[in-house]
Amino acid sequence: MITNSAIAPEITTALQPRKPLDANRYATKKTIAQGMLDIALLTANASQLKYILQIGDKHEFYSLMLGLITTSIILQMCVGILFLIIGGLDINIPGDHLPANIINDIILVLVFVISVVNVVISGFGMEHSSQPLEIVRPQTA
Repeated sequence: MITNSAIAPEITTALQPRKPLDANRYATKKTIAQGMLDIALLTANASQLKYILQIGDKHEFYSLMLGLITTSIILQMCVGILFLIIGGLDINIPGDHLPANIINDIILVLVFVISVVNVVISGFGMEHSSQPLEIVRPQTA
């Protein structure tokens, strides 16, 4: 005997009731993904800072890049500290609602500023210079 699930398993799957969205599980996955992206951005900024410091004044936008990368790293550290503070608040207590909302809004603005700063960093590029390199050729006698 052939069952409905053998003929079209997607039909029987569609007929089964769906589980409701678990908000805690969703929030946990979102927080983990955001943390990984934050670490990736911080690592990229550290790598860019190392590159700029190694090249030094030879880079045409040395001061600007150094300032932007440093600003991005400092803002990321501030956001991390604010996440620690907001994590310590109990949103089930009505007195913590206003501080949590304020800190959350500050984090949102800082993340936007960090994004803009990193777009500008990318715009100026990490290549050594737009000028061609001088090729040193051995002199022939």
